[in-house]
Amino acid sequence: MTQATLGARPREWPTARSSRQGILAQFGDGRADLAGWALTTGDPLADAVVEELHSSGHEARAKLHHGIEHGLASVDDPPPGVAALLEQTETAPAYVDDTLLDEASLPFFSAPPPVHIVSLAAGALVRTYQSPSMATVLAMTGRLVDGVPRRLRETGRWVNTAMLPGSLRRGNAGYVATLQVRMMHAHMRRLARRRGYDEAAYGVPVNQVDLARTWMDFTLASYRAEEIMGFPRTSAELASLYRYWSYVGHLLGVDPRLIEGISGHDDAQRVDDLMQAVTGPAIPETAVLAAATLETIAGTLNEVARVPHGMARQALRALARRFHGNTVLDELGLPGGAVTDALLSPAFHAIRIRRNRLRRDRPPGGKPSRPTWPPRANWPGTPRNRRPTSTPPGPVSNSDSPYDDSRRNNGEDHAGHPGSRSHRQARGGHRSE
Repeated sequence: MTQATLGARPREWPTARSSRQGILAQFGDGRADLAGWALTTGDPLADAVVEELHSSGHEARAKLHHGIEHGLASVDDPPPGVAALLEQTETAPAYVDDTLLDEASLPFFSAPPPVHIVSLAAGALVRTYQSPSMATVLAMTGRLVDGVPRRLRETGRWVNTAMLPGSLRRGNAGYVATLQVRMMHAHMRRLARRRGYDEAAYGVPVNQVDLARTWMDFTLASYRAEEIMGFPRTSAELASLYRYWSYVGHLLGVDPRLIEGISGHDDAQRVDDLMQAVTGPAIPETAVLAAATLETIAGTLNEVARVPHGMARQALRALARRFHGNTVLDELGLPGGAVTDALLSPAFHAIRIRRNRLRRDRPPGGKPSRPTWPPRANWPGTPRNRRPTSTPPGPVSNSDSPYDDSRRNNGEDHAGHPGSRSHRQARGGHRSE
């Protein structure tokens, strides 16, 4: 994102996203101006690339693909938009170093995969779908409900890939996958506009508020959900994860003023309060998406953890109420379950006690043990340029390349989910710093 864009004055305040007067009274002039700008701004660098892809076709697409995997310097005569995007992504913020790339994500793996599955679905994505603008984009671009299972699989695959130690080095799997997410956002933004998305009501489709709020879903909402389930992290571990996700946000095109400097839940909550205040009320599509998400994950838990489908459904609804509160779940039309909820409390208490005991059970002055998943041999990138030997757990999709929305159901899926074909390509990617 260019400095000129950062200083741009906001356009007319979207009518369905609260009001400037209300935000001004609650948060002050500076934050109201930032929110107004964020509501009316997408990702100019990625949007310019999408226009080049549509005007120049295969050649521009091939150069983008090559540049993402091998770096801007490897691309002969890159289109201006592609060059600008890659220059921005390859210019790492000052806080990015080898320690961040190789170790900052490790606390993520202190919780087992089923916990991540639940926090992703009932925690992060249920909240993402509360956004009327995001739900509207999905409804307009097709496959509102029947696309949910694939979106969940690919979202989980992206998160797991991006969190692998070393994965965010240029050319490695997490870096490639995250830029695919960014480009999919841009394709969806273009498609929604062509199909009559109401910018006067909601602002730019997949705008900076939507991006920052989704970032909060994968950090603040997810990690708090895991705490509720008995898997808390220390303040140092959270600071490490937030710092790592700041770099993920940089690659995703999230404006740094919205997310950088966050080192814990309190910092994140202050930003999230502003994002929530300008999200707007739920619409019918949000309830449809939330219900479909929980139903899909109930099936997944049956597969991976042998939890009966009906029991998993009830447990997920009870968990979602704990994560988001009764008011939100009532708005989404998702029923509660007093009996199921009552059974969860002692289970989580036992998990928390056992986890705390295990985390304390180490030699005096010793460091906490590293997580056992993923195995170190499978980490995709270190200063020694180690190649990956496997990808994170997750089903493989048959999706085609996400670089062009005309090659993947005309782009008619959530902008934030990379295709697994390119994940497989990325496993042998360039390993430069």
